Amino acid sequence: MLEAINLVKLGPLMDMTNGIRQTAIGLIDGPVATGHPELETASLRRLRGTRESGLACQHGTFVAGILSAKRGSSSPAICPNCTLLIRPIFGENAGNPDPLSASAADLARAVTECVEAGARVLNISASIGGVSRKAEAQAMERALDLAFRRQVLVVAAAGNQSEVGSTVITGHPWTIPVGACDLQGRPMAYSNVSRAIGTGGLRAPGERITSLGADSGQQTSSGSSAAAPFVTGTIALLWSLFPAAAAARIKLAVTRPFGIRGRSVMPPLLDAWAAYSFLAASS
Repeated sequence: MLEAINLVKLGPLMDMTNGIRQTAIGLIDGPVATGHPELETASLRRLRGTRESGLACQHGTFVAGILSAKRGSSSPAICPNCTLLIRPIFGENAGNPDPLSASAADLARAVTECVEAGARVLNISASIGGVSRKAEAQAMERALDLAFRRQVLVVAAAGNQSEVGSTVITGHPWTIPVGACDLQGRPMAYSNVSRAIGTGGLRAPGERITSLGADSGQQTSSGSSAAAPFVTGTIALLWSLFPAAAAARIKLAVTRPFGIRGRSVMPPLLDAWAAYSFLAASS
């Protein structure tokens, strides 16, 4: 995974810190196989109990490994000393034909619970598709507004449907949407794009990322769900090094370290070291 880490200049930041327990990440995803040997030293806190098996658990464990696996493992293991608040959302509705999607109402509750539990940054990889009811969209907007008021940063996968357009999540001005790119930094053709994603988001490695599997082994996956935790992990490390920094300052450092706002539907590539340099120069 060194190639992916080097692409977004995360290596120097990871050499400086493993993160701190006080920086809590709300993982809104599938359940996590908390007994995985590569997570045995991680600071994990489950906000809701659920069955640790199936495709949803594979997904949640994969994303958790990118953030919280032991350093030196096959996973990126970006911020293993940060606290991971595990809030499963996939697989909650037995009648849902897509085990990796959730309703807007369920996702809104998960966002609220993570904020109330003390998360500083949220990692969302949930697909909610089209929101058919106005009340659902309003519930999601209220939850994201709450995150803004509490100054909890929100990182969300842009999605992999090759679509042009935003959802109620990726279109919210407080959200940092993340699209996937290959290991040369080129955007993946299937990653969703929009003006909101291009101007307020980032792209990060989402091609053949290796992380943890739910069966105590490894798995390799691609897509914006694999890309989002690179941004989340960068934010967690920055907040571990600059714990007094305002959320808006961290967001600005990550999305616009050079002060240039994108004008394309294609988001810029994450530059973790530029974000650190921005904060160090202004601290």
